[in-house]
Amino acid sequence: MTTTTIARAWMVQRADGMVLGFTDHDAGLKFDGIQFRPDHGMSARALVQATGLSVDNSEAEGALSDDAITEKDVLAGRWDGAVVKMWEVDWTNVSARRLVFAGSLGEIVRSQGAFRAELRGLSEPLNAARGRVFHPRCSARLGDGRCRLSLTNETFMIEASIADIRDGHILRFAGFPAYEAGWFERGSLLVLTGKAEGLRGTIKNDTAFSNGVREIELWQGLGIAPVAGDRVRVTAGCDKRAVTCRQKFNNFMNFRGFPHLPSEDWIMAPQAGR
Repeated sequence: MTTTTIARAWMVQRADGMVLGFTDHDAGLKFDGIQFRPDHGMSARALVQATGLSVDNSEAEGALSDDAITEKDVLAGRWDGAVVKMWEVDWTNVSARRLVFAGSLGEIVRSQGAFRAELRGLSEPLNAARGRVFHPRCSARLGDGRCRLSLTNETFMIEASIADIRDGHILRFAGFPAYEAGWFERGSLLVLTGKAEGLRGTIKNDTAFSNGVREIELWQGLGIAPVAGDRVRVTAGCDKRAVTCRQKFNNFMNFRGFPHLPSEDWIMAPQAGR
């Protein structure tokens, strides 16, 4: 291959199987059954690889176009962790190509109709903590394979229509079932209909008023704000304490913490007989 005919091509595959291809060449390329489009979508900075397997100072960026990567999909997290591969390819003979990067998308930042995404190499999972953490509070995520609690019944999950929304993150409901105040704090809210469909937020405050009025405040807005009439699914929250696991969820047999560990104060205090 000669340097005058080298182009870069990259493939992005979401967790749901959707595949997009882009190239910095001025014409489309095709190989491995993927059409690499030149007109819009994404570009990538040069890769700087450190000693070992880590990838430093690497980003992908592009426009939030309606037919490629949309702002709604980015906000909904559909591109989080997407598989990324990048090739250097001879555009006169696409069989002459070299894979220069394989990894995934990391943190995605939006700004003025565009996005910037961190590129993470194959070694990124090695940075994750391994093994169990010995802590009085539970290390499981509510409803996951270690928690084993089913969240499908109405005790822990409810669907409702938004009656009113203020400041993009305070939602009010009318005719809400009678849950005790704070039941959904630390829980999640998923938008089921409307322009914000698929977006998810974490619940900061859950306030119950008389006559079935409920106010749920999110920690931050959803990017695309839902509107009155949109349907949402609200899931109960867990503060990871043993007493909550026992009394609220009746799931203490699956509690993944160590509630009887002595505190740091006990360890530091002088002990009789020492």
